Amino acid sequence: MTASQRREQLIAVSRGLFAEKGFEGTSVEEIATRAEVSKPVVYEHFGGKEGVYAVVVDREVQGLTAALSGALGSGGHPKVLLERTALALLDYIERSEDGFRILVRDSPVAQATGTFSSLIGDVATQVEQILIDQFKSNGLPTSTAPLYAQMLVGMIALTGQYWLDARSPRKADVAAHLVNLAWNGLSNMEKKPILTKP
Repeated sequence: MTASQRREQLIAVSRGLFAEKGFEGTSVEEIATRAEVSKPVVYEHFGGKEGVYAVVVDREVQGLTAALSGALGSGGHPKVLLERTALALLDYIERSEDGFRILVRDSPVAQATGTFSSLIGDVATQVEQILIDQFKSNGLPTSTAPLYAQMLVGMIALTGQYWLDARSPRKADVAAHLVNLAWNGLSNMEKKPILTKP
């Protein structure tokens, strides 16, 4: 096995362990045992558990950021953007369950960036710009756009965490219900919400 292949193997093994047991519950010894290598091999490639964790988290953050930014950057009606963003997160959860579990777990205290909350904050900043435009066109005070952006993104993120384990109802139905609440509000909710046809 080449050095780069060994590195990828260690990342894959570590990713599974971090998803299963969290950062604190995973040891270098366990990573080495599952990868069928000695502990010094893990240290050689990553310097320790923190190093491999940082690589795993960075890859997951990049993947999720790309998905969410793609949904937000594609333009269109704000309701459709909301639908796309909700579906992008649920797609990521479906495609990368272990990765999402790692992101939503508590990260080490020394890890200041690359956490799920910092990622969600970045997405909220993008949503804020969309809301400012909407608020202006509807005569609403733009000063509240940051607050509403946090609400929307937080609602989608927490629902994603719930759906990670529940997996019911279907992904499209979850997205439709999210958008129903966010778009229509409690007083105008639809009984059977559906997503906008592409």
